[in-house]
Amino acid sequence: MDYIRLLGFAAGAVGVISFVPQAVKVLRTRSTHDLSLPSYLMMAAGSTLWAAYGFLQDDLPIILPNVVILVLQLTILWAKFRFH
Repeated sequence: MDYIRLLGFAAGAVGVISFVPQAVKVLRTRSTHDLSLPSYLMMAAGSTLWAAYGFLQDDLPIILPNVVILVLQLTILWAKFRFH
């Protein structure tokens, strides 16, 4: 594996890890009052577009983290509607 792909996977891992604390906090506290619905909708749309781009480019360092991030974002959005 070349250094460019490793860099892509590292960047993706940091992106994934950045959403984990928020998702855990939301599920633990069942509180989403302070979270912006438009922001999370736009972030989910962006992750969807990046994942689609990754599929079209057949680029796993783009696909994998964006799909995982999208799952975390959708979990937070689900909680936003469920616990509102």
